[in-house]
Amino acid sequence: MKTEIKWGLIFALVLFLWICLEYAVGLHDKYIASHQYMSFIFIIPAVLMVYLAIREKRRTLGGNISFTQAFLCGLGVSVVVSLLSPLIQYIFHRYVNPNFFNDFINYAVNNGKATLEQAQAYFNLKSYMIQGSVGALVMGVITSLILAAIMRSKKAS
Repeated sequence: MKTEIKWGLIFALVLFLWICLEYAVGLHDKYIASHQYMSFIFIIPAVLMVYLAIREKRRTLGGNISFTQAFLCGLGVSVVVSLLSPLIQYIFHRYVNPNFFNDFINYAVNNGKATLEQAQAYFNLKSYMIQGSVGALVMGVITSLILAAIMRSKKAS
């Protein structure tokens, strides 16, 4: 479980740095229209971190890892990230970009993407905390299943 916690903490830190980078390059204001598309790029470091966790776990198991062991490793990382996600959201929206929700609400309403009520229901801290936690878990399960199938050792399966 040490590997899963370690990589879950690293993943959470990278996630926080990623959203700070989005903010720094203007995806939360100047280039807000591109935010939803550019955010998908995070898939690359996310998959990489789960891969690195499973690879490390395989090393600690003597070079062999079963599908189940690999999947549970990835799932463990995902659970750690899911548990830390609300804290990440809170810190970012409270201290780094407190205007995030207002900017996104205004963008959605002004561009006909949502009514004010819809935008307010979606763009708020509680909603993002839930989305972050659930999203980390769901995407973590999917990523872990795929990587476990690819990375399992033929001997250990």
